[in-house]
Amino acid sequence: MKTELTELPLDQVRTLLAVVDEGTFDAAAAALHVTPSAVSQRVKALEQRTGRVLLVRTKPVRPTESGEVVVRFARQLARLERDARAELGMSGAGDATRVSIAVNADSLATWFLTALTRVPEEPRLCFELRREDESRTATLLREGRVMAAVTSSPDPVAGCSVRPLGLMRYLAAASPEFAERHLGGSLGDALGRAPVMTFDRSDDLQDAFVRRLRRTRTGASAVRHHVPTSEGFLSAVTAGLGWGMVPEVQAAPLLKDGRLVQLAPDRPLDVPLYWQQWKLDSPALAAVTDAVAATAAEALRG
Repeated sequence: MKTELTELPLDQVRTLLAVVDEGTFDAAAAALHVTPSAVSQRVKALEQRTGRVLLVRTKPVRPTESGEVVVRFARQLARLERDARAELGMSGAGDATRVSIAVNADSLATWFLTALTRVPEEPRLCFELRREDESRTATLLREGRVMAAVTSSPDPVAGCSVRPLGLMRYLAAASPEFAERHLGGSLGDALGRAPVMTFDRSDDLQDAFVRRLRRTRTGASAVRHHVPTSEGFLSAVTAGLGWGMVPEVQAAPLLKDGRLVQLAPDRPLDVPLYWQQWKLDSPALAAVTDAVAATAAEALRG
C-alpha cells in the first residue's frame, strides 16, 4: 500500500524525541545505537513529511513550536506503550512507571508532597518533579517535558484537560522588628520604599499586592532580595531581611508565636491553582490526579 503523507512514522518520532532529550544528534545516535547520519536523515524526513521545521539546530537543540507538538505526541505515545506493557504483564518485576510533574515551589513546600504519599502503591510509580513558578509550569506541559502540572492558568494546553484545585492564600508579613523600623505611616507608601523579598526576578506577588493596596501601577520597592526556595524565602522574611507574601499555612504558626506580623489583615492575596494533565487513559496518571485533587481540597481554600 502507498504510504500517506499524513502518517508520522514512529521511528522518526522517537528519534526526534531522543534528539531533544539528549541535546545533540551525536548523543541521540549513541542512545539509539544508530549512526548520527541515520538520526539526521530521520529528522529531515520527518520535517519533510510534516512540512515544518521541527528543531532549532543550536547546542543543545531546541524544538520549534511545531516540534513541541511532535515531542508531546512522542512522550504520550511512550506513556501509552508503557501502560499497555504493564497491563499485559510484559514489564520487568522491578519496573516502576515514571510520572513527570511541574509544580510551583510553595505548593511543593506545603501540600503537594502529602498528595504523592496518598497515591496507591499499585501501580508502582516514581515521580520526577520539576519546580517552576505557577505562571510558567504550563510551558513545560506545552513543551511535552511533563505529563501534568500545577498551574495558575485556567486555559488548557493543547491536548490537556484542566480542573480547578482551589486558592492558595498569601499574607503580607514581616518580622515585628522590620515592621517597626520600615513600615511606619501609610502602609502603601512604606511598602514602596521598604526592602522586599522575592522568589526570583519573575515573582510578581509582592508587586501585585502593593499595586492593589495603592491602586496604582507602581509596585514594591526596587530594594529587592531574591531567595529562590520557599523555605529560604520564609526564613528571610522571619529574620527581618525584607517583607514578603507568605503562604497562609506557613505564616499561621509564626503569626501565632509573634515571630511574624501581618501587614494588612483584611487584604489577603488569593492565587487560583489548576491541575492540567495529558488527555490520556493512563492508570498511573489517574491515580496521581485523584490524590492531588483530594489533598488540594483539604489544603487549599475553595
